Amino acid sequence: MTEPHDRRHYSYSAYADPKMARTFDDSRFGGPIGELVAGTQAHVLANFIGRINERSILDVGTGTGRAALLLARGGAKVTAVDASEQMLAVARRRAAQQSVKVNFMLGDAHKLDFKDRSFDIAVSLRVLMHAPDWRQCMAELCRVSERLVIFDYPSAASAALIHSLTRRVVRAAGGRTEAYRVFTDRTIAKALDRSGFRVRSVHRQFVLPIQLHRIIGSRRFTLFTEDILKRVGLLRVFGSPVTLCAERCVPS
Repeated sequence: MTEPHDRRHYSYSAYADPKMARTFDDSRFGGPIGELVAGTQAHVLANFIGRINERSILDVGTGTGRAALLLARGGAKVTAVDASEQMLAVARRRAAQQSVKVNFMLGDAHKLDFKDRSFDIAVSLRVLMHAPDWRQCMAELCRVSERLVIFDYPSAASAALIHSLTRRVVRAAGGRTEAYRVFTDRTIAKALDRSGFRVRSVHRQFVLPIQLHRIIGSRRFTLFTEDILKRVGLLRVFGSPVTLCAERCVPS
């Protein structure tokens, strides 16, 4: 397994590219489907957290700071860490432009430089799927959080499994791509249990592959088809990505 300090792993090298940092938001959240993803993400975070004002929140793998800025605008005291100075530079510019206060710091999700239970809530989006040692990252999220951890992952029960396997084959053949992993709900629940956390709330976004929605590029088509699939019960089984909120177990 690649060690966290090994910067050759794509999760470090890809995001250290200044072009990647400049174009990340447009590629992830641009267009009608990207805007839908961003809006859903904001709504889910708000629902999971509840009262945001004055809460101390750590955003791990903040990237260009989208979630951190959203939470700070809601009145949270936000610290945001990322392993890429290039991504943090974009995040700091955005914070300055929006006159929003966030404490952005260089840091590694595998070894967070904070004491146990330093924050009310720890948030980490699009990190576990790429991290060299996802279990260590999750353990660190749980360690520094007093109450809640919120993170997302692509489900192994969804079309993301095929997409992930395809990317792994391409990367093994020498291609340049982010060969992310997928997870089962059981694997995630077991890892949380080892850190003294249990699942509280779950949100699943799409049944059809998000790549298909992006190709079609119609918000109306996406909302219509996904609503039908939800009504017939497929979202609960095959929905992905999964955003999950877990809470620290209180000893009886």
